[in-house]
Amino acid sequence: MSAVAWPLPAVLAHRCGGALAPENTLAGLSVAAALGCRGVEFDVMLSADGVPVVIHDETVDRTTDGRGCVSALSLAELRRLDAGAWRGPAFAGERLPTLVETLERCASLGLAVNLEIKPATGHDVDTGRVVVETLLQGFADALTGLVLSSFSESSLAAARAVCPDFQYGLLFGELPEDWGTRAGALQVDAIHADTRYLSAATVAQLRDAGYRVAAYTENDPVLATRLGRWGVDSVITDRPDVVLDSVIMTA
Repeated sequence: MSAVAWPLPAVLAHRCGGALAPENTLAGLSVAAALGCRGVEFDVMLSADGVPVVIHDETVDRTTDGRGCVSALSLAELRRLDAGAWRGPAFAGERLPTLVETLERCASLGLAVNLEIKPATGHDVDTGRVVVETLLQGFADALTGLVLSSFSESSLAAARAVCPDFQYGLLFGELPEDWGTRAGALQVDAIHADTRYLSAATVAQLRDAGYRVAAYTENDPVLATRLGRWGVDSVITDRPDVVLDSVIMTA
């Protein structure tokens, strides 16, 4: 196991506020902090004009009142969309935030960050590079903790090329047979895996290989606690309101 301290807390609210707020919004960060969360996870991709924005899907259709691909819409066009009304009238008017706005809010709320680099198709390298260049504008130093993760190995490689000093995590669903080769080639610090495919033996294997482990997305407090006992470092959840009080982490 690396001697470098793991910078994230035991529980992370998924997509800013989990299921308790419109995902990937500043409102979600406020909800997470009010619950006592010390860390959040969120997704970042680029607008048509190259600005990193916080959103999960490649299109805006599901989480806003607009239509179209994020990578085909300018920041000005994205900012006109309502990203909160779908979650209820209390969140109407919530806007799709930029990465800069999100980092500033996380810093002010004392929230550690698992930033998932989520490139639109064909934008892997640019997204990894721009995200890290943004963090290096003083934002990383303002956070209580930071890990960058991605399913995209090209994004992680591009990010590490700009700044190898950050901690990085390679995301998997079910672990492939060559996970060790791929993680080693990228020199990542952590493996982020789907909780449905984890076992005590798998977590032990990952940790014995020297990797930190984050598990997504676990909403059952009993199962989340079990993940902690297996040695998982951080559990990402949609239900921080029920998981926070019950998780017992051993890492």
